[in-house]
Amino acid sequence: MDDIEISNSGEKNPDKPISSDTEDTGGASISHSPLNLGGPAAAEVPEVKVTAQPAKPVEKRPVEQKPAEKTATGERVTGVKTFFTKLHTGAIEFLDEQITKWLKDNPDISIKQTNTTVGEIQGKKTEPNIIITVWY
Repeated sequence: MDDIEISNSGEKNPDKPISSDTEDTGGASISHSPLNLGGPAAAEVPEVKVTAQPAKPVEKRPVEQKPAEKTATGERVTGVKTFFTKLHTGAIEFLDEQITKWLKDNPDISIKQTNTTVGEIQGKKTEPNIIITVWY
């Protein structure tokens, strides 16, 4: 069965839309049931009756906001220092030494907060680094 219209010159017209199942097919009936290809018969699926009650709507509770953390002292943050190094044992030990030296050289610094994250630092190559940010 070909759904492409043939023009007066005998050529097929690819611009004509393909007929749908709802259109008249010239008296031929179209079956939408599955074909039997000679395999074992399909098992019948028993009907399942749903008797569950509809779910009750969930009450939305207001989200409790935690109070902002206070700094170590009552003073404001006056500066930030960022340290970073490659993720390698020797490099991390060197980073520890750098932070310790910086704190010894600046005894008047009071650390307010620190953050640690891992991210990529771009140099000759882009490599993952550990990044430590110290607010003081």
